[in-house]
Amino acid sequence: MAELFVVRHAQAAFGTDDYDRLTELGHRQSRWLGEYFAERAMRFDRVITGTLRRHRETLAGISESLAGLPEAHALEGLNEYQADVLLAAHLGEDGLARIDRGGDRRAHFRVLREALYAWVDGSLRTEAHTSFDKFSAGVRDALAAARSPGAERVLVVSSGGPISTLIGTVLGLAPRTMVELNLQARNTGVSEFRAGAKVVYCVSFNNVPHLDRPDRRAFVTYT
Repeated sequence: MAELFVVRHAQAAFGTDDYDRLTELGHRQSRWLGEYFAERAMRFDRVITGTLRRHRETLAGISESLAGLPEAHALEGLNEYQADVLLAAHLGEDGLARIDRGGDRRAHFRVLREALYAWVDGSLRTEAHTSFDKFSAGVRDALAAARSPGAERVLVVSSGGPISTLIGTVLGLAPRTMVELNLQARNTGVSEFRAGAKVVYCVSFNNVPHLDRPDRRAFVTYT
């Protein structure tokens, strides 16, 4: 069976004009994860990412510490949902501006949870964003690409939404439970899967062993 190591991107620039880039800490988190893989002599036969900048930068940081990675294949099915679009549809533009620019992260994520619940339930509909069903289909297509024959160990770099949807698909979870997993995803958290021709098993979720040491525990982040 193939081993899939699915990594959420490193810390991105939440609250700035360009969320889709890593912070300085995010770059360090990526390099530390690469060091962890290198220390264990881990080699990957296939690398797949989303098409977002934060995915590419996370992979670049891993690559700095882990030589010999194959060329990455980028798939849109591993991209994150558009939180701003869903929030705008849920609240209206005035509410979105108030939440995003007011500086209260707890308020932001409380309202984001409500918007995501409505999206996965099918009650939040907007022409500006794909449905949850289509989003999930893209994640399943990406999983099929990752587990296609020819690779024993695969590195995947994605975002919290696709990763939680993947776990929910494998485990048969309710969509709202996927939302809760999504909102607990840690930056550079690693989820492990075993994939055969007919079945996929979830082995672990959201691990950060590269940060589990006294001098790095303060650098565990979620956004």
